[in-house]
Order: sequence, then structure tokens, then C-alpha cells
Amino acid sequence: MHPKAKRSAVVMLTATLSLLVAGCGSGDSSGPGSGGAAAAEKSVKPTRTSYPLTIDNCGQKVTFNGPPKRVLIMNGVSVGEVETYVLLGLQSHILANAQHVVISDDPKMVAEVAKLPTGGAEWNKNFDVPAEKVLDLKPDLVVSTWSGGFNAKSGFATREQLAEAGINSYVNPVGCAYGATNPSAADQAVYDQQSIESTFDFIRQTGVIFDEQQKAADVVARLKDRISSVRDRIKGKDRKKVLLAYPGMAMMSTNKLPAVFSGGVYDDIIRAAGGENAFPSDKPNPELTSNLNAEALASADVDVLVIGLSDPAERGKVKQLAGQLFKQYPQWEASKTKTYTTVSDGAFIGPTNAYAVEKIADAAHPQ
Repeated sequence: MHPKAKRSAVVMLTATLSLLVAGCGSGDSSGPGSGGAAAAEKSVKPTRTSYPLTIDNCGQKVTFNGPPKRVLIMNGVSVGEVETYVLLGLQSHILANAQHVVISDDPKMVAEVAKLPTGGAEWNKNFDVPAEKVLDLKPDLVVSTWSGGFNAKSGFATREQLAEAGINSYVNPVGCAYGATNPSAADQAVYDQQSIESTFDFIRQTGVIFDEQQKAADVVARLKDRISSVRDRIKGKDRKKVLLAYPGMAMMSTNKLPAVFSGGVYDDIIRAAGGENAFPSDKPNPELTSNLNAEALASADVDVLVIGLSDPAERGKVKQLAGQLFKQYPQWEASKTKTYTTVSDGAFIGPTNAYAVEKIADAAHPQ
């Protein structure tokens, strides 16, 4: 897909969802050693942050003289950043948050994010905070999901503009290559190899920046424990074929089919739950939905249907949404057994990944 077309699809996804040290692991979170990793997270006591702190972020040096106090979180293509700040108890450091969460797999997250200040940070036509508003708010740190959040052509403040105004900027490391003109090979590899571990990397580095390393380690350990518990429960069981589809995002498909996601963190979550993506990919496959046709969807092996919810209004229509797909594709094993579950933000990089793993595992391998 052409980069502009890809961005348009992701913007539609973000709009729907919202109206709803750097580096990342590439391993299978459901594989051997996950339990040991969680234990190690607990046993190693994190050090305190020493300021000034300089980190490399997308090839740029960023220096913090202390914990940021006026943070602007851009909308971007995620809600994982603001959710991480909430879990780390950093709400008082947020000057303005542009990431809207109106549906979440974490029962408490919608209410917690709703409490955060927005600073009057309205989106522009490209669904994020325009440059003039960012500069007017005078944050000391601007956080973006992806490098495209600092693209002047989209009306956003560049990292250079922000630096001239004495404002630090930071991109979630997994998104450094996304939206970058000439990403480094290292940044591209981090994006291509994204997994649940990418969520943990962002939590840990945010902990370092704010001198909350112990809290970050505790959050990661809890999330890892939950995923390890699932892994232990499903050990030795046959993997089920899982289709992750968002009916409410049919606008992303030229064929009016539900948006279907594969590769990257999607496949990692499904593997951690004891499944295999019905459309597996060795790296993020954003072209899948736009290229998918009804014949390919009909011929897919689907043991478990995972319905992605992008709007709270869909909660009351889950049975109807499942029924429609089962009727359209009666040949699926999932249609014959009526096996389905739902996820929302847990399918995307962010701290609610553990919820998605648990929900998919419960459907694929009921206790």
C-alpha cells in the first residue's frame, strides 16, 4: 500500500478507536522462558534515574534534566501511551492528552483517561494536535506514537521546532520507523519485530524517564505473570486458528469486509493465547485488509472468531455481529461451534495486551 493510503487507513482506525532502554523483543511471548522473565522482572531491583538523563530516541539524543512536568501526549495511532502513563501513576505530569479511550479491555481505563486534561487540544484534519496549539501549550515533553506525529506536512510541529522552543520530543520506540522518511535499519527492525515485548519496552523506558523504574518493573511483572499463567494453562494443547476482525472498521476495506489484522503484535498475542493467526505474517501486514477479498476470507481456517470492538455502542451488538459473520461464512469451524470472543484496545500495542491474551485463550481453550 502507498504510504499515504496506509496512513489514511490507520487514521480511520485511530479515529474509530479513539472515539473509542529503546528497542523491542521479537520473541513469542507464549514461548519457553516467559515465566522466568516475569520472575526476573521482580527479582532485579531497578536503579534510580540519574539526571541529566540522555537517551537515544529514533536516532536523536534527548536530554532530561528531571522528570517532565508538562507532558503533551499526541493522538497518533494508539492509546497505549496514555494508558501506560495511567498505570504508572503519572497523571499529574500530563498537561494535555489527545488520546481518547471510550472502549477498553481494562474495565477502569475509560474512566481514568477521561479524568485527564486535554488542554483544549483539538485534532486537526489529520487527527492530531496542530503545531500552533502544541507550541501555544508550552509543554516540556511531547510524546508521539510514531515519527509521523512530528511531520510538518501533516500540520504537526517537527522535533526541530520543538527543540528550538526548549521542548523535548519522544516517539514510542516501536514507532520510530513508522512515518519516518529514511528510518534506520535498526528502527525498521524494531517495527518489523514488534510484539507484546514492545509494550513492556515502552513501560520500562517511561519509568526511566520519570524515575519510576520500580513502579514500571512492577507493572511489567504483573502483566507478564498474567500472560505466563495463560501459557502454563494451555501448554501442550493444539493451536487453534484465530481470526482477528473489526467489523466496525469495514471502511478500511475496499470490499466492505471487516478489517482483519495480522503480523506483529497481533500474531504475538494470538500465539500467547494458544492460537495461530488465520492469516499469519512474519511482520506487521497493514495491507492485509485492503487486499483481502471475500473468497480468501471464506476459505480461511477459523476455529475462533475474535470480534474487535471499536465503539462502545458495539458492546450490545456482539451476538448480532458474530451471527452475521457466522451466517456469511458457515464453512468456518467457528461458525459451526459458535466460538467467538471480543477484544478492543488489547489487540494493539499497549498495557491491555494481557487482557486480550486471556480473553482469546478462554475462547480457544475453555477451562
